[in-house]
Formats: sequence, C-alpha cells, structure tokens
Amino acid sequence: MNAGTDRSTILIVDDELLSVEMLKNMLMEEYDVIMASTAGQALNIALRTPPDLILMDILMPDMTGYEVCQILKDTPACRDIPILFITILSEAENESYGLAMGAADFIIKPFNPTLVRLRVKNHLELKHQRDMLVSRAAELQRVNLDLANEIAERQRVQEDHELLIRELREATANVKALSRLLPICSSCRKVRDDKGYWNQLEHFITEHTEIEFSHGLCVECAKTLYPEFCDRIPLS
Repeated sequence: MNAGTDRSTILIVDDELLSVEMLKNMLMEEYDVIMASTAGQALNIALRTPPDLILMDILMPDMTGYEVCQILKDTPACRDIPILFITILSEAENESYGLAMGAADFIIKPFNPTLVRLRVKNHLELKHQRDMLVSRAAELQRVNLDLANEIAERQRVQEDHELLIRELREATANVKALSRLLPICSSCRKVRDDKGYWNQLEHFITEHTEIEFSHGLCVECAKTLYPEFCDRIPLS
C-alpha cells in the first residue's frame, strides 16, 4: 500500500505485453499498478518495494513463475504477499503444484474482468485481515512483555520489602534485648550476659543498644565527693 494513500499496489508480471495491458486496464482505477516483463524485473521490484499483491505468468523466458514464487516465499519481507498465477485452460492441471508452492490463486486466460477484480479484491482483503492479526499479535506480545516486566519488578520490590522487614525485626530484637530479665549483682551492680560473663552495666548497655553514655555527677554524688565546692555553689 502506497504511503500517504489507501490504494494497494499490484505487481503484474508477464512477458506478453497484451496480457499486462489488459490486466492493468482492469485494475488501475482502484489500485496502483506496477508492470514487469521478466522474472528478474519482478524480483528486483518485489524485493526492493514489496507490493500488496502479485499477478504473475507461470511461463517466462528467464525463470518460471514457480521459481519466483519460491524465492519470494523464502524472503521474510515478501513471504506473505498473495501471488495469483496467470494460466490458460490447458495448464489447469498445474494448479495443484502452484498451490503447493505457495500460490494464493489462479487467474485463467482469456480474462474475465469481473472475476479478475473479485479475486484480486478478495485476496487483498484477506491479506489486510492477516496483517491486522499479525499487528495485533505483536501488540499483544509487547503488552504481555511489559506486564511480565512489571510483575518481575513488583516481585523484586516485594522481596526488598520483605528483606527490610526481616532486618528491622532483627534490629528490633537486638534493641529489645534489654527488656528481658537480667541477672544483676546486688553488690557491684554488674550484669551477666548470655555467655555467662559479668559486665559493667554501662558496658552491657553499650554493646546491646545504640545508647552512648556522657559521664557526669549527680547532685548527691557531687555533694559527697566535693562538699566544699558544693557549699559555695548551690545545686538543684
């Protein structure tokens, strides 16, 4: 289909100029028609700018239509182009071979203009529907890929969240270590840790929490240790 228009492009391939002109006159009002008189020309055109449909004679001097069909079907950019072989009634027995090679249909000489237009129209509509299905399948695949990536990302976030929760629980458990019953010496005020060692209270607290001590004197200790100083400076 030509860019900027809704007209499909049809390639007519036949070494008989009269046949090419007849088909062109039947189709040119509705479609953009390109003509080729040899198989080599047809391949150059189709491989460079793939048409929407090809009408091609079976017997040509440089290569048969079957050979051209095989080359196009082996080319990813051209394999979905409908190929309608032009044949005569005496060649009708070759239709099964042509269909096996990948041909979409046959057009019989002498041409019936109504049948030619109908067959071309039907195969172009089938190609359009097939192209739409391929496009939708590709879009669905893209959406599924995006969804899979989103699910994977959510799973990763969930795993990170669960890891954070575990780390917080472990940290909380360490902080709560001081909430249990601790053996403490009634004389020296040391506490016993989980390994059975006796530690100064402030050392134990420092090891098991984020607390840092700033050393000083309470009022009672200051009065006991430094009475002469406390008498001069009132302490509250």
